[in-house]
Amino acid sequence: MEKVLIVVGDATETLDTMYPYYRLVEAGFQPVVAAPEKRLYQMVLHEVKPGWTITKEWEGYTIEADIAFKDIVPEEYAGIMFSGGRAPEYIRYDEGLVRATKHFFETNKPIASVCHGVEIPAYADCVRGRKMATVPKCQFDLEVCGGIYVNEPCVIDGNLISGRTFHDNGHYVGPWIKLLEAARDGKAN
Repeated sequence: MEKVLIVVGDATETLDTMYPYYRLVEAGFQPVVAAPEKRLYQMVLHEVKPGWTITKEWEGYTIEADIAFKDIVPEEYAGIMFSGGRAPEYIRYDEGLVRATKHFFETNKPIASVCHGVEIPAYADCVRGRKMATVPKCQFDLEVCGGIYVNEPCVIDGNLISGRTFHDNGHYVGPWIKLLEAARDGKAN
């Protein structure tokens, strides 16, 4: 069973994380939760409530990290997913995560990103000239690092597939899974 990384940290968005996690299982992949260190992480729920101008946040489920960023051997993984929430703002500076991120872009393996997840490849200098969806408040982060913001539920730019928020899960996760399956099936031949 091929392994796929899901990048999280404290305050990772619950739906951004759990929907792709179970879709990977369903497709016959082994999701591997990667974080700053191997421990339990608190996920959150995010929503802009009616009448609010900012995101409201409250606690969601917890998730156990299988591996610390520093211990990732990227060659062992078929793809990577950058989950959203507030975590990317803090974890993007981790050298092990930056190293792994660059590997997936350089080797053209399937990459998914949602919401604030864009902050990780942006910081790793991997978005120049690439089209991506993200939550509108991260448009600046993407564009200042050379990326191209597209306000659509699913943006496909080669091996990079992205969505804006968990509301887009049903649009962008399926095409990412198909890329992973195509890469896996191509290796089997």
